[in-house]
Amino acid sequence: MQRAFNRPMSTRARTAGTAPLRRPGAVGAAAGVSGASGKVAHVLCREQENARLYEYERRAKAAFDAIVPTLKRVAALQHEQGFEANAQNIARAELGFELPHDILADAWVEQLDMRRLFAWCVFATYRRYCDEFFGADPLAADNAGEFDAFLQSCGFHTLDISPCADGRLAHVSRYVLRLPHRAVRRKSYAGALFDIEDSLQKWVEVEMLRFREGRPNTADEPTRYLKAVVYHYSSVDPEHEGCAAHGSDTARAAAAGLERLLGFQQAIENSFCCGASIDLLLIGLDTDTDAIRVHVPDGEGVIDLERHIDALSLFESSAHMPAAQAFRAIGEALLALSPDIAPGMARLIEHLIENNFSQIAYVRRYHGEHYNDIGHAERFIGAGVGFEEIQLRNLMYFAYLDTVEEATQDLDVGIRIFSGLNVRHGLPVPVVVRFDYHGQVPGARERAAEHCRRVSDALQTRYADLAARGLLHVLQVVRDCKADAPIEVLACSVNADAKAGGH
Repeated sequence: MQRAFNRPMSTRARTAGTAPLRRPGAVGAAAGVSGASGKVAHVLCREQENARLYEYERRAKAAFDAIVPTLKRVAALQHEQGFEANAQNIARAELGFELPHDILADAWVEQLDMRRLFAWCVFATYRRYCDEFFGADPLAADNAGEFDAFLQSCGFHTLDISPCADGRLAHVSRYVLRLPHRAVRRKSYAGALFDIEDSLQKWVEVEMLRFREGRPNTADEPTRYLKAVVYHYSSVDPEHEGCAAHGSDTARAAAAGLERLLGFQQAIENSFCCGASIDLLLIGLDTDTDAIRVHVPDGEGVIDLERHIDALSLFESSAHMPAAQAFRAIGEALLALSPDIAPGMARLIEHLIENNFSQIAYVRRYHGEHYNDIGHAERFIGAGVGFEEIQLRNLMYFAYLDTVEEATQDLDVGIRIFSGLNVRHGLPVPVVVRFDYHGQVPGARERAAEHCRRVSDALQTRYADLAARGLLHVLQVVRDCKADAPIEVLACSVNADAKAGGH
């Protein structure tokens, strides 16, 4: 089973006149600040925030990446005297938790089951990651309290983002766009092909809350629902490392995203009277550099696939300007591209591009000209509903679903990715099945738990060959999303008698 450790480690707003959202200490002291890579950063880059976000990313990913080398050390001691005690000492020191006794105890009788042990460690690390996220709020945004007011000043009461389920877009809210992650809705789908019916249901929910409770504002306020799609591409290897769901064809990915947006808009207009509609935004993300391109709508909200503004080009051309001039350059580029763009939409796009400047500088400072892992390097698959804590790039592949049958495309893409990442190296595919519920609704937890069991069984059936060979393991998790509660582990296929990460 030593071959199991050959996996390479992955080193239409209509209001105007409101000032853009700013934060204390938002920019560098001088234009052209140099990053560690020697490349020019940007005067609008928020260096302190970058440092804080990087430390969180580094620490979280290091915890997952320590699993393989730690288990290599454990495996090397298998037939030595005092094996279990020594193994536990190593695990406590390097992973921060003990290994399951039942798996270690079998080592004297038969070969140590590294597949079970690896999956158990991934699940235990995930649980600890979640406990920190919900307990300490490490990704809290400095401007979280201001963003809702800013969004409404731009003419929108909700920002609903659908990125691709690819793990290289998991950080699109908090990192790439630098938005408070709890202030936007994010739901991911393979190829960014979001479920129109699900989004329609969410639109109805949001509008009902505006009518009944005045949240986030009252229904007579002239604001609209903004739906955004984020597709992706690769600048380093465009023919192979783009969106797998679209055959790494960037034009196809963008066109499919726009088609789905227009379908959603048409669904609302056909289903409700009184001019009900939404605004649309299409964004492309280069997953190698985290630079965005925004397909700027015209004054009527129409999106042209050939009309877009490139944040990286603006970053380069404005890096040496004084801060005020650099910010004006964003607005001037927008107006040059779309002279009749609605003022609120322009202000929001300006904000997103300015935010993205910090992320471009982040990648250059901490990862080089581009990420080393330009391809997939996810640590596990997440299936179900929830996962707001996953705000890091290439940590988890998303498969939002209610049933396995309705999400076969997303799941099959994920399994195909992990067949390359894990299975071919003898490592299992770790899947976290998660369903969040509203604790104030009677019976909600029980229904979520049953949902977990049903989806877990369906996964084991659909991928029976992997499961039979110990190459698919499932952790079942629920969470009361209305109580700011930690996750609750229900069951784990690694060990039916023990909860992964239990203490």
